[in-house]
Amino acid sequence: MSVMIVFNLVSIDGYFVDMKGDMSWAHNRATDGEWDDFVASNARGGGVLLFGRITYDLMASYWPTPVAAKNDPVVAERMNNLSKVVFSRTMEKAAWSNTRLVKNDPAAEVRKMKREGGADMALMGSGSIVARLANEGLIDEYQVVVVPFVLGAGRTMFEGVKERKRFILTGTRSFANGNVLLTYKPGA
Repeated sequence: MSVMIVFNLVSIDGYFVDMKGDMSWAHNRATDGEWDDFVASNARGGGVLLFGRITYDLMASYWPTPVAAKNDPVVAERMNNLSKVVFSRTMEKAAWSNTRLVKNDPAAEVRKMKREGGADMALMGSGSIVARLANEGLIDEYQVVVVPFVLGAGRTMFEGVKERKRFILTGTRSFANGNVLLTYKPGA
C-alpha cells in the first residue's frame, strides 16, 4: 500500500498561506546549505506529487521556468519530471508535464491510489485537500516545517477538519536558517 505524506511550510503562528493566499514568505532568504541539501534530497525522493488547483497553479508557474532551473536545478528537474496529480473541479486541462487532472473527490482518488500501491504520494500546500484527507484518515505522515515568520492571519492547513486529531511526534530537525521540521504520524 502506498504512503500518503503531507509536506507543508507553516508560519510560527500556524498559517500555511496569508490572507491573500500568498506563500512567498515561506522562502527563507537566509543562506543555509543544510536546508538546501534537505530540499534537494526531498526532491530526489520520487513518488507522486499531489496538489489542489491553487497550489498547482503556483508551482506550475515557477518550476518549468529558466529562473527555477538556474536557482534550484535539482529541485526544478524533479518537480518537472515527477508524476503529478491536480485536484480541480474547474480546470479544463493540466499543462505542466506529467500531470493528471482529477475532477472527482480527492479522498476517493487517494484511497484508490493507496489501494493500488505503487509510488508514495506527497501533498504540498492545498489546505482544503489536507483537511478532506485528514477527515478520512488517509494521511500517514505529516511533515511540517515551521518557518520563523509571523503572518498574523491566514489559513491553516487543517481548516475544515471536523473533529479533534491527536498526533505522535516521530522526528524533529532544526536548520541554521531557523526552519524546524516536525514529523508526525496520526495518533490514537
